[in-house]
Amino acid sequence: MDKNIYKPYLAELREIKRETPDVKTFKVEILEDIDFNYLPGQFAMVSVFGRGECPISFSSSNFRDDLIEFSVKRLGKVTVALHELEAGDRIGVRGPYGNGFPIDDWKGKNLVFIGGGIGQAPLRSSIRHVLAERESFDRIDIFYGAPSTEEIVFEDELYQLEDRNDLNVYLSIDEKEGGWSRFVGFVPENVERIAPSSENSIALTCGPPVMIKFVVKNLKELGFESDEIFTSLEMKMKCGVGKCGRCNVGSLYVCKDGPVFSYDQVQESPLSIEEI
Repeated sequence: MDKNIYKPYLAELREIKRETPDVKTFKVEILEDIDFNYLPGQFAMVSVFGRGECPISFSSSNFRDDLIEFSVKRLGKVTVALHELEAGDRIGVRGPYGNGFPIDDWKGKNLVFIGGGIGQAPLRSSIRHVLAERESFDRIDIFYGAPSTEEIVFEDELYQLEDRNDLNVYLSIDEKEGGWSRFVGFVPENVERIAPSSENSIALTCGPPVMIKFVVKNLKELGFESDEIFTSLEMKMKCGVGKCGRCNVGSLYVCKDGPVFSYDQVQESPLSIEEI
């Protein structure tokens, strides 16, 4: 009999960290005897028993982290229920799904990571993957912005990255606060200010749709080609396996053909960043 593709693996919450007032990172251990390998940019369907399931990107790296990590913003029924759980509670995880970022194809290139808010989660997975093989990549620039210091996701990690001498980190908040010495303004403005080189470069951007829209505009003006800009469009996904049709856009299924797309794919299809 065929395996039930909708049946999740049993998993346990091993550790929970509060990142911001409405974002928590959950460290998860799969309790079944399987090889659960995933790529940065892929996602899993995470279920809270009796409450439902939802798609969540991996924020950890299969390369360097022993436990799976999901960083989750409290937004809907399932994520609210997930936020109510404690270490030791059990959840369901099925996947991994989607295509992920083709990071191995980018070895020898400069990488520009541009994130905003909880959109930093799949980028964190990518950054951790890249840093595990730091010698395989050239220049690394990391841009991240949040509305306020209270809403900075992975704050401690970002400050630690700032201290490294083998990459560049450009943090920002939307409005000035006491004690903040870094850039004040929106992420696209910071990208425009720093103007990362497009030569031999790949840009990855995740965040609010309006941020991505203006980031892409800035990158294009800096000389990035459409096939050198990648984003994750986690829109309208429900089943994760291309069966329900909810994420179908033209001939594409976001859950199977994505959620990672190059900007030229976005331009050549009915996909719309504004509709994420």
